[in-house]
Amino acid sequence: MPLTSLDHVNIRTRNLPEMVRFYQEVVGLRDGERPPFSFPGAWLYCGDRAALHLVEVTEGNESSVGQIDHFAFMASGLREFVANLEERSVEYSTRTIPELGNTQVNVNDPDGNRIEIQFLSSESA
Repeated sequence: MPLTSLDHVNIRTRNLPEMVRFYQEVVGLRDGERPPFSFPGAWLYCGDRAALHLVEVTEGNESSVGQIDHFAFMASGLREFVANLEERSVEYSTRTIPELGNTQVNVNDPDGNRIEIQFLSSESA
């Protein structure tokens, strides 16, 4: 059974409203339906998929959590994405993938998790 795609990333946060706002306004995900779990959180969608699950850490469920190095999304609209980052004063770095020529834009969310947004080589900043 080979893996076929990224299903979702789950991040525990103490900053749920700020994280939702960041992933909507900066990254471009949209808030969407979430099952009625007994704990607070949000599901953010990339297209038709709930790609990012946020769980609010409150008193009583503060178990230790492993770190995420980064997670990545494929995207289009490099110029518009970079312009949005600059308009919002969000720090970022870029890298070109050798041989492929794809552009990686790296940003950190409010909790310090690194996100890679990758654009095909046919786009340019």
